[in-house]
Amino acid sequence: MNKLKNKVAVITGGNSGIGFGIAEAFRNEGAVGTITGRNQDTLDQSVKELGADFIGIKGDVTNINDLENTFKKTADKFGKIDALVVNAGGIVDGVPMAAINDVTEENYDRYMDLNLKSAYFTVQKSLPYLNDGASIILIGSSAAHRAAPGMTIYGAAKAAVISLAKGLSLDLLERKIRVNTLSPGSIDTPVFGKIVPQEQVEQVKQIWIDITPVGRQGLPSDIGKAAVFLASDDSAFIVGTEILSDGGMTNISLMK
Repeated sequence: MNKLKNKVAVITGGNSGIGFGIAEAFRNEGAVGTITGRNQDTLDQSVKELGADFIGIKGDVTNINDLENTFKKTADKFGKIDALVVNAGGIVDGVPMAAINDVTEENYDRYMDLNLKSAYFTVQKSLPYLNDGASIILIGSSAAHRAAPGMTIYGAAKAAVISLAKGLSLDLLERKIRVNTLSPGSIDTPVFGKIVPQEQVEQVKQIWIDITPVGRQGLPSDIGKAAVFLASDDSAFIVGTEILSDGGMTNISLMK
């Protein structure tokens, strides 16, 4: 239970879903640090559950000033950062995913800002506060590999995130900072309530279960365990690559 002992971590979007699952896993392995989110209520509740070794900082990852504030406050309290999880992203509030005929330029820009631009600048703004040898984990998605209705822009953004891990690793080799991508498949989180009406949530979840070879949705804790590996010295020789934690959905086809 000490793989991350004495390590300082920042998890963006750590106040719910996958981000909170990662924060819990890090806490369980001895890490301290910060979670961020835009909702103060869920941020406060998550910090309460994580305990005294984590703080919550309200902020929007699409706002450069908020990013700088997050890293400065974290370093002021805990010292330099050893692990950064660039998790915040996903569905833009009030802007449903859609097929190309229904997407406006504003829709496109907002999805790219949240899922690609913010990832790049989260890393950039963290650099003065990272220890040499730190691990950066970009949260990708199986959507980068497998098209689904309405998810074209999101999938393209996540494919670019996977590419970022390679280029950023090259940029940061002199500091021995590793950048890797962790790509979840279908994970059981509250996000489904943002995609479809509540009465359809279980039906939609079952659709994803039916195409996942292991026969279930993933849990935030599944992603948390994989993130611990990438943040720890166990993955010291893994640089610029992607780990798919998707129950086999991307690489195995179910023939029925």
